[in-house]
Amino acid sequence: MPYGTTEIDADLRFSHLRVGLKDVSREAFSAAVNARLGKQRVSIMLDGLIIAFFKAKAGGRRYQTLINQALHQATTGEQIESTLRRVIREELHTA
Repeated sequence: MPYGTTEIDADLRFSHLRVGLKDVSREAFSAAVNARLGKQRVSIMLDGLIIAFFKAKAGGRRYQTLINQALHQATTGEQIESTLRRVIREELHTA
């Protein structure tokens, strides 16, 4: 099995893919899954150390998933921090 290929990838390569009741290509299937999940393919340049960190942390899983989770946590953290700062300012203003 080529480097970076999982057993699932190998199984999908030889199976029939369906969206609804229609047989579709791998590309059409991938597009339908990504649309359903709300994901979008992007091209981004990252530092080699960042990639190495997430690949090491991922072990057998896909490191892109971990990067996505880290980005999601960063945006959630900013929202929490912003809300907390607003509440503190409001409380100090009313005191």
